[in-house]
Amino acid sequence: MDLTVQALPAMNATGTLALADDVFAREFNEPLVHQVLVAWLAGARQGSKAQKTRAEVRGGGSKPWRQKGTGRARAGTIRSPLWRTGGKVFAASPRDHSQKVNRKMYRGALRSLFSELVRQERILAVDPLRLDAPKTKLLVGQLGAIAADRVLIIVAELDRSLELAARNLPNIEVCAVGSVNPVSLLHCDRVVAEVDALKRIEEVLA
Repeated sequence: MDLTVQALPAMNATGTLALADDVFAREFNEPLVHQVLVAWLAGARQGSKAQKTRAEVRGGGSKPWRQKGTGRARAGTIRSPLWRTGGKVFAASPRDHSQKVNRKMYRGALRSLFSELVRQERILAVDPLRLDAPKTKLLVGQLGAIAADRVLIIVAELDRSLELAARNLPNIEVCAVGSVNPVSLLHCDRVVAEVDALKRIEEVLA
């Protein structure tokens, strides 16, 4: 698998990059990608919802009135679920929504996604992307020739200037090789990846 390496912002070809077919030319495994994506999103859920049962609500230790003779319904505690200030019948408790995904499955899903991006010509190999200053305007000028609404920039080493320049752009995401995840790959329209970053991805997923 060969990719044309281009230089931003002129988008001039500077060479070709040979990539391993085992990583960037795999068949798209939709069930595997779906399972890994659901597991990733489930792991991001907070799961901190909590309510109190009648045993956890404060107060209600004594019987509010005697059993007979008052004309009112029988009541044993003011913390009964029937009362406005009582506990919940089926109270929600904090839980862990995460799902187990084997390392082999996760890497297989990433290989499938990268291969599909290459087939759809949505991945762009570029020379090292560097900015002279952490200015959003400079980054917009670099990416001006890329016609895409959502762009994912994958760099070999995270640069502080590049990170600050992209912070004000809601549709631009910058991440290092170790932070690449299936959600970002699936939601972006184009992937701009440095040559060194693609080589590292090839080593990790091989």
